[in-house]
Amino acid sequence: MKTSKLFTPVTIGPLTLRNRTIRSAAFESMCPGNVPSKMLFDYHQSVAAGGVGMTTIAYASVTQSGLSFERQLWMRPEIVPGLKEITDAIHAEGAAASIQLGHCGNMSHKGICGVTPISASTGINIYSPTFVRGMRKEELPEMARAYGQAVNLAREAGFDAVEIHAGHGYLISQFLSPYTNKRKDEYGGSLDNRMRFMDLVMEEVMKAAGTDMAVFVKMNMRDGFKGGMEIDETLQVAKRLIQLGAHALVLSGGFVSKAPMYVMRGAMPIKTLTHYMDCWWLKYSVKLAGKMMIPTVPFQETYFLEDALKFREALPEAKLIYVGGLVSRAKIDEVLDSGFEAVQMARALLNEPAFVNRMKEEEDARCSCGHSNYCIGRMYTIEMACHKHLNEQLPQSLVKEINDLEKQ
Repeated sequence: MKTSKLFTPVTIGPLTLRNRTIRSAAFESMCPGNVPSKMLFDYHQSVAAGGVGMTTIAYASVTQSGLSFERQLWMRPEIVPGLKEITDAIHAEGAAASIQLGHCGNMSHKGICGVTPISASTGINIYSPTFVRGMRKEELPEMARAYGQAVNLAREAGFDAVEIHAGHGYLISQFLSPYTNKRKDEYGGSLDNRMRFMDLVMEEVMKAAGTDMAVFVKMNMRDGFKGGMEIDETLQVAKRLIQLGAHALVLSGGFVSKAPMYVMRGAMPIKTLTHYMDCWWLKYSVKLAGKMMIPTVPFQETYFLEDALKFREALPEAKLIYVGGLVSRAKIDEVLDSGFEAVQMARALLNEPAFVNRMKEEEDARCSCGHSNYCIGRMYTIEMACHKHLNEQLPQSLVKEINDLEKQ
């Protein structure tokens, strides 16, 4: 076999991983009641047993107001014992454990988060749909402290690392992007001003992380639509995050509320999405206008690599993690050979939790994910799952949709 960096250890901050693979923080939708479940335990244990260097539990909200789904974690003392059971199981398999911490900002509604959704600026979220309240200046330090408190809870729960979500149109991203930040005070306007809330958050996060927790930050290289952030500004964000102490940056892109398939690529399976919806009027609306609201962005392997290489060149000393469209050992080796410290995968490890172990044996290993995005369409209502591993029989209309999308 040719020499590969894939199965060599990598050190990021105070943490050393056994290899350079990380299960990315793709939302599992496995936490009914906002608490960890046996399903979440089983999934992350299976990925750890499958050989990954670190597995990341997805999107734990730092406050109740940051919940965007009913089946989402909310970081609070009551869930620490349940999370500790999961991290103990991950560690027993030889992998490290991380948890993504964030706040959804405007991407919620009162029925889920308990309050009028908040954001950088007042407005309307057409995807919920709901009115959104711009945060008052005096609320921002308190929200930043909530991120720090969540880091401390993560340590109690046995996590080795946290991933702060500063991309994809979530709250930090809503302050960074001129699309959502229309503020007239010192937190709006220039890029330096739009980064101020991120600065507050990172100050609290790094203080809480101390010397024993690794801090990853997921950020956008582009927002993915006209009027959003582009690379000239996001490179400045990346430099600021490194200055603020982030141990590694996860390079992503897209706005879930504006350009969701820029993040995930491919088509949103509208029949699958509406099949699992409970709300009749939303189901009807998405059936009518879903393809227009959620336009397809073609999938290709390593779809973020061209942009990520610009960051690699501009930030030669930074620890950079590549994510986006990795389904084969050949492309993973190519990315690592391009100078990235590690790679993140989600759909590949949902399709095949032991994919990393198989890559040890096969230079040409490739998972069988067909990119129909059935897992994503399903995830908005019930747990994320690959259609190839279901116990239930799918309706023929969904089978046809999957087959049609996988042929594209």
